Amino acid sequence: MRCLPLVVLVVANAWAQSGPRVQFSQTNESLRGVSAVSRQVAWASGTHGTYLRTLDGGRTWMPAQVPDAGALDFRGVVAFSSDEAFLMSAGPGEQSRIYHSSDSGRHWQLQFTNPNPKGFFDGMVFWDSTHGMVVGDPIPDESGKLKFEILLTDDGRSWRPVSSSLLPNAMEGEGAFAASNTCIAIVRSASDSNVWFATGGKTARVFHSADRGHSWEVFDTPMVHGADSAGIFSIAFRDAMHGVIAGGDYKRPKDDGPNLAVTEDGGKTWTLPALHPLAYFSAVAYDRTVNDAAVHEAMGGEEKKTRVKPVPRERIFIVGEDFVFDLRPPNNPRRIGGKKKLGIRFNAVSAYPEGGALVVGPKGAMASIP
Repeated sequence: MRCLPLVVLVVANAWAQSGPRVQFSQTNESLRGVSAVSRQVAWASGTHGTYLRTLDGGRTWMPAQVPDAGALDFRGVVAFSSDEAFLMSAGPGEQSRIYHSSDSGRHWQLQFTNPNPKGFFDGMVFWDSTHGMVVGDPIPDESGKLKFEILLTDDGRSWRPVSSSLLPNAMEGEGAFAASNTCIAIVRSASDSNVWFATGGKTARVFHSADRGHSWEVFDTPMVHGADSAGIFSIAFRDAMHGVIAGGDYKRPKDDGPNLAVTEDGGKTWTLPALHPLAYFSAVAYDRTVNDAAVHEAMGGEEKKTRVKPVPRERIFIVGEDFVFDLRPPNNPRRIGGKKKLGIRFNAVSAYPEGGALVVGPKGAMASIP
């Protein structure tokens, strides 16, 4: 990604015909997990063991509860079809769990329960339906050193921990945030082996593995940190080199940051874009259709000519508390929503394969961005 070479004062744009479409989730639960399989099929998840599914593009959502999971907070969902999805709950010890369904939620298999009372799951990703990873907050290893908890599955059924000897040490007071299931990221390709996760608290760092968790390196970032409520909340990569991190301090959501940074070298170095004012961001995602192609438009005149109009190299959705930035560098970001517009708040985002995104939030909030 080119490093957003713009200096702008972000202002709310007028509501447009192509603006977000509010969807009625049929629940008042707080939603932090969302996974868009397609424009028609999507899943979401939230508090009190709740999950939701739509098969008609959000016109109808079907909320339900995983049996015997009413005390769980499902912070993450990864879906592969209208039938198959994984759920991850976040919470201390055994409240952190992984579930799987292959029959549209009629039956749920409990695949893993965190046995460590100090454990706390933060995020979950999958390269395909059988290969996935979960990251959890640091726990002491046998020698007493703090190491992030990493789980892997190679069959979509059983989970095994990555040996702490393969992981760099975590710092005292460092952790990850289970705000939107986006503290961990991969390139959306079954053949790519890269995975990154981001941290906050006393420091704000990015951990990277080029071999799906077998070896790791860690990099510092210029993001805000220090307080337990501050750091990197979300990370996303367009490809193996170009990525973005977003965050801030959720207890001081109006602070200007630094709450956003970009990389062009796979996460080794991070640059702050000249974009102000910022705010607390809980999630970030790339549009999945924007690329380096160009479109042609016909020009009038005696001799009709064809002019090449470059398509933006990327489109990024950045989720704030009550708005979403629709950023298409080098253009100014479009601010979508806000209390005066939608009257709802946001936590998480999932990009549609066909372009655009689905955002979810507290009290069952849902909106689709074309």
